Amino acid sequence: MPDFNLVTPLATSSPVTTDMRTTDTTGQLDLFSHPARSGAVAPLTGDFGPRRGDMDSVNDAERRQQRLCLDSELRQRQPEQRSQVEFLPGRPRPQIEPPTPPADFSFDLLVQAYLDCRRNKRTKPSARDFEIGQEANLWHLYAALRDGTYQPGRSICFVITRPKPREVWAAPFTDRIVHHLLYNKVAPRFHAGFIADSCACIPERGTMYAGGRLEAKIRSVTHNWARPAWYLKCDLANFFVSIDKQVLFRLLARRISEPWWLAIAGAILFHDPRPDVRLQSRPAALALVPPHKSLMNQPAGFGLPIGNLSSQFFANVLLDALDKHVKHQLRARHYIRYVDDFLILHESKAQLLAWRDEITAWLPRELNLRLNPAKTLLHQIDRGVDFVGHWIKPWYHTTRRRTLRSALQRLASADAGDVHTTANSYFGMLRQVPHGHRDRARLANLVRDRGHAVDGALTKTYRRYP
Repeated sequence: MPDFNLVTPLATSSPVTTDMRTTDTTGQLDLFSHPARSGAVAPLTGDFGPRRGDMDSVNDAERRQQRLCLDSELRQRQPEQRSQVEFLPGRPRPQIEPPTPPADFSFDLLVQAYLDCRRNKRTKPSARDFEIGQEANLWHLYAALRDGTYQPGRSICFVITRPKPREVWAAPFTDRIVHHLLYNKVAPRFHAGFIADSCACIPERGTMYAGGRLEAKIRSVTHNWARPAWYLKCDLANFFVSIDKQVLFRLLARRISEPWWLAIAGAILFHDPRPDVRLQSRPAALALVPPHKSLMNQPAGFGLPIGNLSSQFFANVLLDALDKHVKHQLRARHYIRYVDDFLILHESKAQLLAWRDEITAWLPRELNLRLNPAKTLLHQIDRGVDFVGHWIKPWYHTTRRRTLRSALQRLASADAGDVHTTANSYFGMLRQVPHGHRDRARLANLVRDRGHAVDGALTKTYRRYP
C-alpha cells in the first residue's frame, strides 16, 4: 500500500479558525475525486464535528490553485442563483449586502449549524444529497458567506390538509443550514427579552407549557374557580402571509447590532421564494388553499413562508412587540400567546372589550397586522377555554375533543407498520394533560385491537414482532 500524507490543509483562500485531522480508513487518497488535492479529510459524521489537529504547510500558489479547481467544480453542481426580490414602489430595499465578516464567524459555527439542521432529518433526500459531499459543500457555503456571494436557493412548495389546507415551503438544505447559523447566533438574545407568556418555537415553551401556564392563570383570575371571570380570545388574520417585512426588519435591527449578521438576516428575510419555486402538489391540492391564505397571491415585501425555522423565529420577534404592548401599556396581567393566537383574562367584561378595541387600533398602526373578527371571542371562563389543543373547565383539564376523535380515526385507518409510531405520538400528546386517563384508555383499547401491547400506565405501546 502506498504511503499517504493524511494530515493536509483544506484548501481555502481565507484564514480559518478550525484545523481538521482525521485518519483515512478507506484507502482513498481523495474523497472528492479531485486530482489536485494531496490528502483526505474524513466526512463530518456523528455529533462530534471536526477535531483540532496539526496541518502541514502548503505554499500560497498551490493553495490558490487548489481553491480555484475546487470552486470551479462546485459551481457546476450549484443550481442557478435566483433573482433578488422586487419591492413595492415607495418601499426602498434596505442595504443587505454582507460587509466584512466579523471575527466571531468561524467554520466551527457553520459545522454546528449543519449538525443542528440534520438532526432527526438524516434520512431526508436533501440531507443525504448534501452529506455525500458534505465537506466540499460546507466549505463552499463558508466561502460564499465570507465573500458576500451567498444567495438563497430554490424552495419546494406543497400543500398539507391536516388540520386544514395550507401551503408549506421547504427551503434547500443549504439555506436551512444558514437559518440555523443565524438562529444559533442571535436567538438567545431575543429569547432573553421575550416575556414568559410568549410560547411556541421557543425552547421548553411548547403546547404543554402553554396549557399549564393558562390553567395557572385561570385559577388565579377566578380565585381557584371561586369567582366568575371572562376571557378574550383573538387570532391574527392571515398572519404569516400578511407580515410586513419592512416592519420586521426594523425590529430585527434593534437587537442585531453586528452589520454582517444583520445582513444575513436581511438576505433570509427579503428573499422571495415564489419566482423559482418547485411545486410538489397537484393543482387540485393547491386549489384547496384559500387565495387570501396563499403566499403566491401576496404583494412583494409581504409574507413569510410557513415551514422554515427562520419564519418561526421572525414571527416571535414581530409579535414580541404585541406582547410588550399588552403587558406594559395595557397592563393586562393575565395574558398568554401561542404564535398568532392569544388570550387575555379579566374579571370585567367591559375591560376586555376596551382592550380589544385598543389592540384592534394598535395592530395596523404599529405592525401592519389585523385581528380576525370571525375568531375574536369573548366568553365566560367557566364555560371552558379551548387553547392549543387543551380544554380547560372548572377542576378539569383534558384534550380537545376534536383532537381525540382525529387521533382515533387516524389510528384506526393507519397501516399496520405505522401503528406503533402513530400510537406513541398520541400517547405522548395525551400525557400532557392531567385528566387524560380516560382518553388514554380509549386509545389503548384501539391499539390492543390492532394487535399491539400497551404498558400498565397507558403511556406507550410496544412494537409488534411476528
